[in-house]
Amino acid sequence: MSDIVHARVREHLIRLRLGEVAERLDALLADAARKEPTYLDFVDGLLRAEIDAKQRKRTAMGIQIAHFPAVKTLEEFDFKAQQSVDQRLVKELATGRYVPLAENVLIFGPPGVGKTHLAIALGRAAVETGHSVLFVSATTLLAALAKAESEGQLKDKLNFFAKPKLLVLDELGYLPFEKRSAHLFFQLVARRYERGSMLITTNQLVAHWGSVFGDDVLAAAILDRLLHHSHTLVIQGESYRLRQKKKSGLLGRTSLERS
Repeated sequence: MSDIVHARVREHLIRLRLGEVAERLDALLADAARKEPTYLDFVDGLLRAEIDAKQRKRTAMGIQIAHFPAVKTLEEFDFKAQQSVDQRLVKELATGRYVPLAENVLIFGPPGVGKTHLAIALGRAAVETGHSVLFVSATTLLAALAKAESEGQLKDKLNFFAKPKLLVLDELGYLPFEKRSAHLFFQLVARRYERGSMLITTNQLVAHWGSVFGDDVLAAAILDRLLHHSHTLVIQGESYRLRQKKKSGLLGRTSLERS
């Protein structure tokens, strides 16, 4: 291939926004010279390289926009240590098929059993399957809604939290809601109902949500919308962090064990 044709091909690729192929053109041509693919296979390889590169960029940008607090994957989750977790359901949720259906995911369990790990990992999986995701703690979300209301910008803030296809809400129920906060949360749930998915981690079973929201009727209305189209994971067992400390001997033996 002459230098003129090479330059023209690269320019065309750039104008068509096929940046990955333009960047790797020489390597792709050298590989084709060695393997001698058919014309169709060669074009297929070029397009596949470009699509894969664009997917990696979209995923990286989606993960950045999601504001995950840490890097957690399903491969890193210790299912052997938490055998109460329904692995089959987790694998199904990792496909992201529940997101376009606007179905919710509720993960119940005591502190330290891996709820947040699963929430982040499933959120990342949703990004990788092409969905917009936002991760936020319950306290941060409520503070943002309360601030927006006081500044006369509640509608805009509700729209902001309603926009992602999947909203991951972590640590719901660790602190009881004030009455006004509970009503603000209801407005968000109602706005997302059958329009967008929510993935919620909580240490409170459904029976205790009346106490969390300070109003049994409001709690029932929230649960009615969250549970209508939903998947639930219940994790049982001891805190992973406490278990590790016990293994290391940092907590020592209890008085009962010494007796």
